[in-house]
Amino acid sequence: MTPTTADTLVTRDDNQGVVTLTLNAPKSFNALSEAMLDALQSALDEIQADNSVCCVVLAAEGKAFCAGHDLKQMRANPDKAYYQTLFTRCGAVMQSIVNLPVPVIAKVQGIATAAGCQLVASCDLAVATKSARFAVSGINVGLFCSTPAVALSRNVPRKRAMEMLMTGEFISADTAAEWGLVNRVAEDDSVDEALAALTDSIRAKSAVAVRTGKAMFARQLAMPLDEAYAFAGDTMACNMLADDVAEGIDAFIEKRPPEWKHR
Repeated sequence: MTPTTADTLVTRDDNQGVVTLTLNAPKSFNALSEAMLDALQSALDEIQADNSVCCVVLAAEGKAFCAGHDLKQMRANPDKAYYQTLFTRCGAVMQSIVNLPVPVIAKVQGIATAAGCQLVASCDLAVATKSARFAVSGINVGLFCSTPAVALSRNVPRKRAMEMLMTGEFISADTAAEWGLVNRVAEDDSVDEALAALTDSIRAKSAVAVRTGKAMFARQLAMPLDEAYAFAGDTMACNMLADDVAEGIDAFIEKRPPEWKHR
């Protein structure tokens, strides 16, 4: 029977500043049921105020990363208000990932379809196994993946996004990397090493720079070019006053590793 409590639907593991949140409903291919969305939202809310976290990994148990919304649950509630509430809750989870102060990395195996593909696209970075596949397949059941389209269109070029949305066809991990949906592809038995290389690189950086960078990058994307440069210039000026920047520049000049005050 699929777990129904928040502490079992999404598990948390902390390791030297790297938090791994794992979707734990493998029998349903980690579908984003109401309970799963609530569990994931709760886990993300806990991380929001945790200054000890330097990055988050979003992983999944079983053969699939995430098969999207729970279609059986949706069919059991044929009501517009229910659907509006469900998609609003899902959108809030996706925005919580974007708004976390630290980078979120999707670790993808198996399939990531519809809202599962949206979940990958909402993450800042993604590492996938060679055998992973991606699709926004609602069109195959008569439903255009409108909410997944929001995240997808912010990751891949417009015509690539429309191709996925209009055909519902799967793309390979290599194609997903080529199109910009994922960053790195690894053999199935070495994905943990590829992920560790990425998290280790982030963990070695100044927490001030990482947190400043994530917040700045997300905000400037929605701005006109002149506003983006003004905002970026102000952000960089403030960042220059951080102790870690003084240490980083001194270390560079002195040809030594920096000793960050903020990790």
